Amino acid sequence: MKLATQATHGSSQSETNKPGWQFAVVAAILGWVLDAFDFFVLVFLFNELMAKFHVTKAAIVWSLTLTLAMRPVGALIFGAWADRSGRKKPLIVCVLFFSAITILSGYAPSYQIFLAMRALYGVGMGGYWGVGASYAMESAPRRKRGVLSGLMQSGYSMGYLLAAVGFQLVTPAFGWQAMFLVGFPVAVVIVLITLKAPESQARDVQSRPSLRTMAVTLMHHRKLFLYLVLLMTVITCLSHGSQDLYPDFLRNLHWITGATVLGMKAMYGIPVLYNIGAITGALAFGSLSEKIGRRFAGMLALLVCLAAIPAWAFGSTILALALGSFFMQSGVQGAYGLIPAHLNELSPGAIRSLLPGFVYQLGVLISSPFIPLLSYLQRHLGYSWALTSFELCVIGVLMILFAFGPEHRGRDLHAI
Repeated sequence: MKLATQATHGSSQSETNKPGWQFAVVAAILGWVLDAFDFFVLVFLFNELMAKFHVTKAAIVWSLTLTLAMRPVGALIFGAWADRSGRKKPLIVCVLFFSAITILSGYAPSYQIFLAMRALYGVGMGGYWGVGASYAMESAPRRKRGVLSGLMQSGYSMGYLLAAVGFQLVTPAFGWQAMFLVGFPVAVVIVLITLKAPESQARDVQSRPSLRTMAVTLMHHRKLFLYLVLLMTVITCLSHGSQDLYPDFLRNLHWITGATVLGMKAMYGIPVLYNIGAITGALAFGSLSEKIGRRFAGMLALLVCLAAIPAWAFGSTILALALGSFFMQSGVQGAYGLIPAHLNELSPGAIRSLLPGFVYQLGVLISSPFIPLLSYLQRHLGYSWALTSFELCVIGVLMILFAFGPEHRGRDLHAI
């Protein structure tokens, strides 16, 4: 696959942003935080849902898989709508949709209805990222695009953190079902902010493409599409391969029993710490990408991951594990943090909501079987070598994709 590499910076070009562009960026980022919060609520409620529906843990885990499988469907529906009619209305409908479905999930009378609600939630979850990312990146000044890209992507880690905190604060006082309710007032706030925000300036100068035009545009850029699907598949493996089984890895280290981190048991404190590292890395490397380019910033973040692996996977003290996991997630989410800006800058204007969201969610879907592979490696190699071998392979492939891939840093997203 031969893809032209181009890096342009827009600092010398004049630009004007609509008054109130900050509201558009805040609405997009806050919605992604809420989206992640509503997804991770389930992670903390396995036992309660098993008891309510009289099903096994595998049945509840299946609902998470179904949510992930439906995300590309949402990316297509809401992305196409946003490219045809503008960003604001689809954003408002999407956030109200997934918030309402979240409530219905918590109060579903049967497992079958619960499963249907989580499938519909997947449509909303998948639809939001593409619309929100294009709305934020098109609305923001080019010089701030990198750091705001990192801020938006760090919203996923922030949603996870808030779900963990909410579980400890809300559930004892109001019961576990209240966890499905607490996000709705935030959704209302997001709607109010979006109503106050201007429409994306890009929609003022770009035509309203038909569905046929969008399909033709996608086919015309099929090499770019395939490259981005591969990029998102591998970078999703990087993220999930370093996070999903790591808490279980910590639980298997019996020598950390009784140790504390940040005033919590180490097995809880270390994940909190590395989520802070994830947010820090996304912001730092997103900002750095504005100066050295998206690809080079991503490669530098991957070098941080490589340096952190010995302490992250083989640390023999609490300090080593804490620092290793902090810098590992700083690097992982540092590479991921530039993705919103990178995908939007590479995408044709006619499908800027559809293409980034669709390739993002396809990457999530295609990468999902690789986590069972990591579990298989763990059984045969042990946790430390399984985590290490998996991440080394992923980092190597991702280095190649960044090194030889295209780039349009600083591209004018308002141009036709």
